[in-house]
Amino acid sequence: MPTYDFPQDLRDAQLALHQTRAAYEQYATTLPWSAAPMPGWESEKQPYTSFRSGKADSPGYTEEQAAEVADFQEKLRRLSALVATHSYRTTLEGGVVDARMALKHVHEAADEAA
Repeated sequence: MPTYDFPQDLRDAQLALHQTRAAYEQYATTLPWSAAPMPGWESEKQPYTSFRSGKADSPGYTEEQAAEVADFQEKLRRLSALVATHSYRTTLEGGVVDARMALKHVHEAADEAA
């Protein structure tokens, strides 16, 4: 696999994207299953098992939760656009997909070297 000399601002943006995505996913686990208030449900009993899937009533997101989700989504959009449209891409001659995949893992190599 070829090596790339990614500019530091691109490396920083990619790392911030990873960290923001991880923080958002962790935060999302604390939220109700539905953003809007929704009644719960339970499925019919399935043949050959006693399992019934279902969800409890969802109170929906509070205003603070909805604002936090919107903030995360905006940060993710901004960072994704920054990484995807960085001027470094124009210096690549072919292998853009390989370079993008290498960028996604460049922080792992830096962690191992430290």
